[in-house]
Amino acid sequence: MIGLFFGDSDFPIKILNKIKKCKKKYFIIDLSNGNKFKKDKNSYRVSIGQFGKIINLLNKKKCKKVLFAGKVAKPKLSKLKLDLKGIFYISRIIKSSKLGDAAILKEIIKILNEQKIKTINSLTFNPELTLKKGNHTKLKPNKNDKIDINKAIKTLNKLGKYNFSQGTVVRNNKIIAIEGRGGTEKMIKKCKSKKFRNNGVLVKFPKKKQDLRIDLPTVGLKTLRQCKSVGIKGIVLKSRKNVFLEKKKCIGFANQNKMFIKAQ
Repeated sequence: MIGLFFGDSDFPIKILNKIKKCKKKYFIIDLSNGNKFKKDKNSYRVSIGQFGKIINLLNKKKCKKVLFAGKVAKPKLSKLKLDLKGIFYISRIIKSSKLGDAAILKEIIKILNEQKIKTINSLTFNPELTLKKGNHTKLKPNKNDKIDINKAIKTLNKLGKYNFSQGTVVRNNKIIAIEGRGGTEKMIKKCKSKKFRNNGVLVKFPKKKQDLRIDLPTVGLKTLRQCKSVGIKGIVLKSRKNVFLEKKKCIGFANQNKMFIKAQ
């Protein structure tokens, strides 16, 4: 039995489909904004503050392993439902929320670990959603592209371990944008250029000292389309450490639009 802590995004749906295909027993703790999994008979809608209910569910199901996937938004304290264990742990959740959404999940993992419940990697059932090292498109980075890629990687490496940035855009060896709290989409919108139509690179790597079991950088067809619209030529990901959705469609789109996708 696996416990699935699911938030928002398409990634949890991919995991759930694979688990069903493998006929593995599961239940869902739905932490999404819109009660996304309410139609699943094995789904339970639980507030982040209801730790008593969460732990009781895990014990009742004899579940010793859990998996986290999807984004969990920072809770609004005024609307947060608390049980007794939730009251006990809430100060830790509030403190962690100041460091960003991913820090909330990390704190929940710590709490579960204290209850002898292990968290497994979110890609355990879906290794096909990553990219192996190498170039995955017809077009390969040229000399100038490689200079931009190296600049982007060095920029991300210099960021502090508590920084929430997973991505940066470099064009002509200049940092155009670094991902902020608004996420990748907001960053890409800042990179539109009338002068450069197919120039520059988006690099998305896990954060420094990131817990690789959760909150992996995610790229999909929407990201490729956004990059194309602002004139970014290519995307570089970390081999086996990014979630890459709609792989075939993304590679097809990149080939059609003379873009490159690389993992290193």
